Amino acid sequence: MFLSWRTVFLPENSMSQSAKITESALKPVSEDAILKVSKEIVVKFIEVGRLAPGNFDEMFRAIYQSVRDTVRS
Repeated sequence: MFLSWRTVFLPENSMSQSAKITESALKPVSEDAILKVSKEIVVKFIEVGRLAPGNFDEMFRAIYQSVRDTVRS
């Protein structure tokens, strides 16, 4: 009996998992998700001292735009 490399090295349900990953990768990212990610980045930057609350507005806009450009490209 001959076993292919897929049979030996890949779990039985790996093909369905890879299909799920591809399917979810094709879904558009919502504005809500972009806002949440941007907020988390800004909060983390404030926590570690890389961002001061005084320039929050300017930096949030730049971070939001970067996240949005990244997911939309």
